[in-house]
Amino acid sequence: MTPRVKILFVDDDRFMRQSFVELIANYDYQIKTANDGLDALAHLQDYPADIVITDLMMPNMDGHALLEALQTSHPEVFVLVVTGSSNIEDAVKAMKSGAYDYILKPFVFNSIIAVIEGIIGFKNASGRAEPLRESRRNGLTFRNIVGQDPAMTELYERIDALATTNATVLITGETGTGKDLTAKAIHDNSLRKSGPFVRVNCAALTDTISNSEVFGHEKGAFTGAVTTKVGCFETAEGGSLFLDEIGDLSLTTQAALLQCIETRTFQRVGGARTIKANVRMICATNRNLAKLVEEKRFRAVLFDRINVVSLVLPPLRERVSDIPLLADHFLQQFNEKAKKNITGISNAATEILKQHVWPGNVRELANVIENAAIFCKGRKIVPADIQDIRREPSHKSIRLNLSSWSLDHAEETLIRGALYETRGNLKHAAETLGIARGTLYSKMKRYGIEKA
Repeated sequence: MTPRVKILFVDDDRFMRQSFVELIANYDYQIKTANDGLDALAHLQDYPADIVITDLMMPNMDGHALLEALQTSHPEVFVLVVTGSSNIEDAVKAMKSGAYDYILKPFVFNSIIAVIEGIIGFKNASGRAEPLRESRRNGLTFRNIVGQDPAMTELYERIDALATTNATVLITGETGTGKDLTAKAIHDNSLRKSGPFVRVNCAALTDTISNSEVFGHEKGAFTGAVTTKVGCFETAEGGSLFLDEIGDLSLTTQAALLQCIETRTFQRVGGARTIKANVRMICATNRNLAKLVEEKRFRAVLFDRINVVSLVLPPLRERVSDIPLLADHFLQQFNEKAKKNITGISNAATEILKQHVWPGNVRELANVIENAAIFCKGRKIVPADIQDIRREPSHKSIRLNLSSWSLDHAEETLIRGALYETRGNLKHAAETLGIARGTLYSKMKRYGIEKA
C-alpha cells in the first residue's frame, strides 16, 4: 500500500490553518499545521513531511528563514510559498532560494491540488537525481545537449537542480548556442515532463496577432475571427511554455504577459472568462534585456519576473574542447539521415574547425559538417571539404582561447594552421612562422604532425 503523502501547512493565521485543513479533508493526504517557522521545524522532527506549504509573512521565523533552514536540514522536502498579490516580489525571491512554486491569496484550491498531485507524480517516479546520473554515464551528453567542457557540466547541474522547482527560467546566449535544446532539456527533466512543451517564436509575432497567438481569442473578437482560437497558454496546460526571443515582444504584449504571470490567469481576446494559467514559463533571448530595460523597450517588472533563474549559454569559441565532440555528433546525425558511412573527421580538418571563431556557434558548426559530408569524396572529412568556412587569422583564435591552452598546444596549432595556409609547403610555412625549416621539421616531429 502506498504511504499517504504528508503535508505541513504553516501560517500564523488560525483561520487560514483551519480552512486549509477543512478543504484538504476530502483528499487522501495526511495534514498537520504549524503557526510559524520555528513551530514547523519542531514538527518536522517527528513528522517527515513530503510537502511544506508556508506563508511568508510570519512572526518568530518567517517563510524565507524557514525555506533557508529546510534547504539545509530537509533538502528533500518540496516547498510551496503563500503570498498576497501585493508581495509577489517576495515569492519570486523565495523561488530563487529553492521553493518549488508560489500560491497567491486568496487560494484557488484546485490549483493547489494540481501542484500537489504533480509533485506526487514526480516522487513516485525514478527519483530526481537519476537524470543527471544517466547523463554522466555516457559522459558527453545531457538530454540531447552535447559537451563536456566545465561550462557545460555546470549547465547540466543547474538544469538538474531545476527539476523540482516550477521557477520561471531565462536562458540567454548568442544565436546558435542551443537555447531551444536547453529549454527542452529543462522541460524533459521537470515534474511537467509528461505535459506538452509549446514553443512560441516571439520574433515572428506582430502587434496585431501577438495577444491572439499567446492568449487565444473568441469568435467575433475582431475582423477575421470567424472561430474561437485556443492560445499558447491553453495549449501548454500542465506543461511548459517556451517563449523564444522574448526580447522582441511588443510593449503591449509585455503588459498582458506580466499580468498573466502575476495573477496566473488570463482571458482570451474578446472574452470575459478568466482562465487559469497552469504552465511553467521558460524564456530565451539573444538580446541584452537589461539594456532594453534602460532604453524603455522592455518592461523592468517583466524582466524581474522572468529572470527568477538565469542560465547563460557559453559561445562555442569559449568551449573549443567540445568542437570535436560536436562535429562527430553532427556527422553521425548526417550519416543516419543520408544513409552514408563517413567514418570521421581528419586531424587536420579538426584543427581548422578548432581555429574558427564560429560567430554562428553550434548551429553554424552543424551546417558546416553537413555541407562537408555532402561533398566528401573519401572516407573521412578532410580540409578540402571545409574550405568554404570563413576562417579567422590563427593568432586571433589563439588569443581568444589562450586561457585554456598550454604553450605547446598553442604552438602546435600555429604550425598546423601555417601548414594548412601554405597547403603543406614547408618552406613557405617556415617563413610564415618566422623560423628555420629545420626547426619546423623538429617541431613537427615533436607534435606528431605529418608532412602531407
